[in-house]
Amino acid sequence: MAHFEKTLSSEELFCGRVIRVTLDKVELENGRTSTREVVHHHGGAGIVALNEKGEVYLVRQYRYALDKELIEIPAGKLEKGEDPFEAAKRELGEEAGLQADTYVDLSPMIPTCGYCSEIIYLYAAKDLHPVGQHLDEDEFLSVFTLPLDEAVEKVLSGEIVDGKTCTALLKVKALRDAGRF
Repeated sequence: MAHFEKTLSSEELFCGRVIRVTLDKVELENGRTSTREVVHHHGGAGIVALNEKGEVYLVRQYRYALDKELIEIPAGKLEKGEDPFEAAKRELGEEAGLQADTYVDLSPMIPTCGYCSEIIYLYAAKDLHPVGQHLDEDEFLSVFTLPLDEAVEKVLSGEIVDGKTCTALLKVKALRDAGRF
């Protein structure tokens, strides 16, 4: 039997540039009602770029909500209706200054399913060539490379903690070890 909840009503509490928040009344499987606070987000796309030396391109970027700098793969938010693959290629160019000849779909990930609708679409790229970085005017980050194995060690040690980055790096490592990328 599939589990479900039926939306009975929805009240918008906030609508901003990046998120929209609703308070929803739902009917549960047992017929009782409850409330759900939902953060609605258009989603994002991220990409692991692997060069011929087996290094991945990463970015260091300050994240205000956490008040700290994080290590991440090139990534960004989707505009409403934007194709995730095109967004990932765009972010690779904007943030890392790269294009690729070969792309692999790593499948989407859901970072916070308890209260947020965000889906992050993950890709990997190889056969890279430079196109020149072109950051948004309010975007500040540093690009660097690490051997894939070293990046995965930083995931395992807790130095890299961003969810999309951890997921994508571990998937690329598994695909590479299996001879599939």
